[in-house]
Amino acid sequence: MTRRGVIRCSLAAVLFGISAPAASRLAGHMGAFTLAGLLYLGAAIAVLPFIGRVRPTREALRRGAPRLATAVVLGGAVGPVLFAVGLSHAPAATASLLLNLELVFTTVLAYFVFREHLGRRVVAGTLLVVVAGLLLGWSGGADLRWGALLIAGACLCWGVDNNVTANLDELAPAHITLVKGVIAGGANLAIGLALGGTPAGWSILGALLVGGFGYGASITLWIAGARDLGAARGQLVFATAPFVGAIVAWTVFADPLRGRELVSLVIAAVGVSFVLHSDHLHEHHHDAIEHDHEHVHDDGHHAHSHPGEMPVRHQHVHRHEALVHSHPHVPDLHHRHDHADA
Repeated sequence: MTRRGVIRCSLAAVLFGISAPAASRLAGHMGAFTLAGLLYLGAAIAVLPFIGRVRPTREALRRGAPRLATAVVLGGAVGPVLFAVGLSHAPAATASLLLNLELVFTTVLAYFVFREHLGRRVVAGTLLVVVAGLLLGWSGGADLRWGALLIAGACLCWGVDNNVTANLDELAPAHITLVKGVIAGGANLAIGLALGGTPAGWSILGALLVGGFGYGASITLWIAGARDLGAARGQLVFATAPFVGAIVAWTVFADPLRGRELVSLVIAAVGVSFVLHSDHLHEHHHDAIEHDHEHVHDDGHHAHSHPGEMPVRHQHVHRHEALVHSHPHVPDLHHRHDHADA
């Protein structure tokens, strides 16, 4: 499960990292709000073919609504707005450095608020990725002004969003991406069109396409991976996205390659590798719970039966009875228990 989560979050980082240089080229042809709105609407369009596979129940929607609303408002609407305004009042170097705060806020909130187990390897890996990000973005001219505070506020919003979304097991990842894309994307696009008018048709199509892969597929993969790893580990892997973007800039857009950037890439890779084998072992208790997520029946947690044949890996609403056992685990959907006595 840990390796599957790492692969999913890595693919999410690759898709988002590839989209970043492409989105930056589109930014010169439309306003920030318009671009953000089109990217999120592209994400919603991309997941439309997958939302009918598993439909959420009315009870699942009721239970998940508060957390889904938090994710949409903070992560999809407030965060991008703060970031867009902050970019207009902060140097590029400051913005690059402060984006590392998303990983920091996600990890701190995961531990202190959401009671997620970290361990020394995850803490060390997070520090290494933050150092690598500082090295990648540093240009000697970072200023702490209002713009920087706004960007930091955006990262805090995304940190809350990451933790809430990783724990939102009542809904399928595609459903979460669809709601965030439609509501947040529609709101930002309306603001952008009101402020700056309608952009050219080709740039609209390009933004929707970039949003489909870099946001739709990326967000959905990250949510699925974070369910396997926990929010902190999932965000630690996803924090490599800027380095993927740098590689694309070097290879596709022929940007100059500097030794400092290569060093930062190596440091980040080492930090992410710490996620592997970051599980721990102790006797733990599972409360009875009913939720909806992708699963198999040979993992020691899913002993329910089916009236007919099902694929090996499948998804549906199911119930877990209370259980006490011991095995190596990470803070996935079934192991977000308190470790005060462990």
